[in-house]
Amino acid sequence: MTQHLVVGAGWVGSELARQLVARGDDVTVATRSGTALAGATARSLDASDPVAFCLAAERAHTIFLCTNPPYPDWARRWPPVFAAAIAAASVSGANLVVMGNLYPYGSPAGAMTEHSPETTTESKGIIRRDGWHRVLDAHDRGEIRAVEVRASDYFGAGVSGTAHLGKAFFSAVLASKTARGVGRPDLVHSWSFIPDIAATMIAAAVYPGSWGRVWHVPSGAYSRTDIAAQLNARYGTHGTVAGYPQWMLRSLGAVSPLMREVYQSSYQFLVPYVIDSAETERELGIHATPWDEALVTVAESYRTR
Repeated sequence: MTQHLVVGAGWVGSELARQLVARGDDVTVATRSGTALAGATARSLDASDPVAFCLAAERAHTIFLCTNPPYPDWARRWPPVFAAAIAAASVSGANLVVMGNLYPYGSPAGAMTEHSPETTTESKGIIRRDGWHRVLDAHDRGEIRAVEVRASDYFGAGVSGTAHLGKAFFSAVLASKTARGVGRPDLVHSWSFIPDIAATMIAAAVYPGSWGRVWHVPSGAYSRTDIAAQLNARYGTHGTVAGYPQWMLRSLGAVSPLMREVYQSSYQFLVPYVIDSAETERELGIHATPWDEALVTVAESYRTR
């Protein structure tokens, strides 16, 4: 039975663990609090502790790094987590699959491919870019075998918190109210369905070809205005979408560390922000869940709560 270590039990880590368990794999989920998930072994782990990380990974075939600290903590917490993950993969011989995002690309001039230049000048993008390149350097030196899977903003059944296409958005539109969010809601944006993120990570983990590269999660691309119209047409509602003014986000950022980080990355919603996954689809055989199916699944999860 193949053994895996999933580090992090947020929306992505939990779905990944579920899919791995459904495959019949032996899954250990490691979090600070020892989160218990059905069918998986729970383990308490400070992912920034290289010794503890190495011990947790000693029998793993694959390490899936899915943890994601709060925005204001990225500069302090991500570098030691990357260092510990590299050490654990090196000592254990486990493959390392990193859950990534599109931040390293910066503000795109067109669709972002798996080989787009990483031109970010924003702090969170720099942190994620530099972390991936530490992993990639270790791979290129032959110390580990690693890959990064990058997704756009995620959405999924029951997702709450700060997700741009989460509970606040769906609840407002389905109640015929105005969903408010960052940037311009009329611009096309890619949305990665959480089950598709997990499926792409698993496919990347068993890929027989070259590693040391980036894969993109196949994703749907629609403006939030279009998504609201799709929901209204299906459910007979009259919800609308509006963007917060940039000056408001900037003002809130002056007093809130979280909102300061949201403002700094709001450029992603001021231009068309589209992910191209043609290479991933061709090589890994993964395709996005049909948009209507994914949208209804998510919408129904909020209608029943």
